[in-house]
Amino acid sequence: MNTSDYGLELKFCRAEQVVQVSEGAMIEGYASLFGLPDQGGDVVQPGAYRKSLERLAARGGSVKMLWQHDPAQPIGVWDEIFEDERGLYVKGRLLLDVGRAREAAALIGAGAIDGLSIGYRTVAAEKDAKGQRLLAELELWEVSLVTFPMLKEARVAGKGESLQTETWRDLAEALTRAAADMAAR
Repeated sequence: MNTSDYGLELKFCRAEQVVQVSEGAMIEGYASLFGLPDQGGDVVQPGAYRKSLERLAARGGSVKMLWQHDPAQPIGVWDEIFEDERGLYVKGRLLLDVGRAREAAALIGAGAIDGLSIGYRTVAAEKDAKGQRLLAELELWEVSLVTFPMLKEARVAGKGESLQTETWRDLAEALTRAAADMAAR
């Protein structure tokens, strides 16, 4: 079954793992894992992102990093996105000059945000005997930091040493002071 007539699809649901940011604003992890059904019954197959990533690379495009799937709220850049045997790996940076990215960093540090979610268009899929939709080819548009990812296992894990809660509080206080100083000028 070819489902290229479908529009953008989003995957939301509560994650069970903690999202972490390291080295100030670096984030990495798996935005999608192969062979695992999400809470909507969809299962991404190995190779589902390959053609989309190749097309993006050929035209110099990029997968966007958004806040809660909102196209009006980019919060960073994905520096690396690739498929491996496990799933879709992403690594990127929150841009702390962007207000929402600073908020995202603070929310991650407090444990309020703990998930990744993908925005895509289904190109090819079929149903299996269990009624699950097997996603064979996807056009990947964006990977968002979200409150409720659809695939529980889709999460960000910090690389290197994680920042402790007091470090996040210090960062939040410094950002608040800097914003007040800028407003006073």
